[in-house]
Amino acid sequence: MKLNILLLLLLLTCGFSLQAQDNSPYKTNWKVDGPVTAVGMGLSYYGLTLMQDKAGLTQEQIGQLNRNDVNSFDRFSAGWDSEQAKTLSDIPFYTSFAMPFLWVMNDNIRSNAGQVFALYVETMAVTGALFTMTNGLNPRTRPMIYSADVDMAEKMRANSRNSFYAGHTAASASASFFFAKIFHDFNPDSPARPYVWAAAAAVPATVGYLRLRAGKHFLSDNIIGYTLGAAAGILVPQLHKKTNKMGLSIAPVMGNFMGYRYDGAALGYRF
Repeated sequence: MKLNILLLLLLLTCGFSLQAQDNSPYKTNWKVDGPVTAVGMGLSYYGLTLMQDKAGLTQEQIGQLNRNDVNSFDRFSAGWDSEQAKTLSDIPFYTSFAMPFLWVMNDNIRSNAGQVFALYVETMAVTGALFTMTNGLNPRTRPMIYSADVDMAEKMRANSRNSFYAGHTAASASASFFFAKIFHDFNPDSPARPYVWAAAAAVPATVGYLRLRAGKHFLSDNIIGYTLGAAAGILVPQLHKKTNKMGLSIAPVMGNFMGYRYDGAALGYRF
């Protein structure tokens, strides 16, 4: 729910203004980016309903759980349930969403604020759709459910089966790496670029560690969340670059096929 509220606020803030100055390294098109963002937000909402509609475990099922049944890679954290770590994780989590607002301190980015904010919304919409749909369709018990100190009523909640994958880690990685990517592309000669990337990597890593200590996610959940979040934060802007060194491109397509008119978007790769 927090992610969807954030997306709505960002959408209202930028008003989907994709206009940019000549100094922008990106090219955006509302006919493509608008639908992509809308679909991402729609899937995020649908995935959230799937997460909320999961069936919680019964007391009998919980009693049959054995930490030795957890795969060897993740087993070490089965039973962790630090409430302090859970509370502390909110600090870097919300900090990651605030990082992009540091753009106002950079003249090049500030003059293209509408376009950049629209890309931010699109990035978070993609991240939200990937996370909620994956989580909603793949129930996995959280590490804290193996702890004897956690209340049985808490263990029986549907939320206790939302371990795969780490949404907090994914969202913070997407926001922080997006911030670093934008700064990198707008400031090609800045000596601060390595430090910006280091900060972008450290913030979601901290979130992931604290969520691990809190017993909310296994290590594999955090690794996947970090990877997918960082990928979205980097690739969405990269797909919109005027000079795309990766050879990736996204462009509007339209025409007629067997008497039917179609409008859409095409993703391509240039070898």
